[in-house]
Amino acid sequence: MSSRYNQRVKSWDVIIIGGGIIGLSLSIALRKRGATVLLVERGEPGREASHAAAGMLADSPRETPPALQPLARASARMHPEFVHELQDESGMEADLRDQGAICLSDARHELTEPDPLPAPLAELEPALAGAGRLAIYLKERSVDPRALTSAALKAARHRGVDISSGTEVGSVLLSDGRAVGVTTDKTSYGAPAVVNCAGAWAGQVSPHAFPTRPVKGQMLSVVGAPRALLRHVVRAPEVYLVPRSDGRILIGATVEEAGYDKGIDADTIHRMHQAAIALVPALSQARVLQAWAGLRPGTPDNLPILGATQTPGYFVATGHFRDGILLAPVTAHLMAQIVTGARPEYDVSPFSPGRFAN
Repeated sequence: MSSRYNQRVKSWDVIIIGGGIIGLSLSIALRKRGATVLLVERGEPGREASHAAAGMLADSPRETPPALQPLARASARMHPEFVHELQDESGMEADLRDQGAICLSDARHELTEPDPLPAPLAELEPALAGAGRLAIYLKERSVDPRALTSAALKAARHRGVDISSGTEVGSVLLSDGRAVGVTTDKTSYGAPAVVNCAGAWAGQVSPHAFPTRPVKGQMLSVVGAPRALLRHVVRAPEVYLVPRSDGRILIGATVEEAGYDKGIDADTIHRMHQAAIALVPALSQARVLQAWAGLRPGTPDNLPILGATQTPGYFVATGHFRDGILLAPVTAHLMAQIVTGARPEYDVSPFSPGRFAN
């Protein structure tokens, strides 16, 4: 009798490893296609790279590797509907802003975009100390990643996605050479399809050691500056500033090869804070609200890893580096097509996990 019971243990159509914005978005996309989904997260969903991101939806060629530009542009176009849907299903706001970004530079060759400023810099951002610096305007959006991920988590649960938190996947279960589930530090789960969305930890799940690595980014946020001090995202070589509608301003971010260390360095935070004040002197009136660090999933060629692995039934969607929030809608769309056997709408061959096979 117990043997028959064990054979009836619950299983799913798809298991997703990793509960960041990529995994959550994919879980929703798969549910829309009728698949039952279990999402397994080593910690708390949405608390790693997605929680640490700034939320700039930068799809400009000056920000994006050439091979990634078609997906970046497509995903940027998808974001308003993507955010609206998550807000509608969750009842939560994600602070999608479309005022655009102002990019500053001291060197003319660094600014190759054709878009001129739509008005004098002093008129666009009176508080910005940008006199004498070259500037361009980019038509791009920003979003609050923490609010977005919280909305995605609530929407996923609303759609019936099962979520196992505090459970680390060690390996993909195989039978006759194909994926049949996952083994965790606590138990095993069964499914004929598994998708590795584990970000910087994706390479730690056997049988395939994807070459993802953690790339540390330290950031801080300030509050208490004059209301509506900044309207636009401001990017300069030394620092970037991302305003939120609630009055916070994010200041970031470092790019560090520091392994899995998420420690905060006070000197680094102070340096970024001072650089922000140099750009916007009125920020001297603000106080530091929070400082944090996150681990972006980097790859050797700075491109994500998307698609089917050489193991039937095992897929991967990771390595989004600094573009996880931007690429979430298109990644979810494409990976849901791939996992369910449909032809992907965009060419994903440049991102194939097979490019690292040797």
